[in-house]
Amino acid sequence: MKKILLLIAALFAFTLISNAKVPIDENANNYTEVKAAHILVGSESKAKALRNRIENGESFSEVAKKYSACPSGEYGGNLGYFGRGKMVKEFEDAAFSLPVGVVSDPVQTDFGWHLIKVYDKK
Repeated sequence: MKKILLLIAALFAFTLISNAKVPIDENANNYTEVKAAHILVGSESKAKALRNRIENGESFSEVAKKYSACPSGEYGGNLGYFGRGKMVKEFEDAAFSLPVGVVSDPVQTDFGWHLIKVYDKK
């Protein structure tokens, strides 16, 4: 019985963690530029698997170098600073709304599935 209760508790905790949402930067509208990096892959499941690896301690930059389909992957996914109107809407909305240092949930655009990490805002 004790093992069953522990299993139920573990499943409940996993459900809470897997349903956790990435925080939103409440000041997103105050910024005109973000410095970000991204990882581009072909499927949501691949993006989720890579996000899990990053959340478990792997370097965003190293994962981008190894798995990103974008040429920026060679540079750890670094896109430098960009302003509003420079990226497709879904990507821009996600990048500007992310707090600095947080990796996004997978973001779908016409190019594929992205993981985005913001390094700075101004």
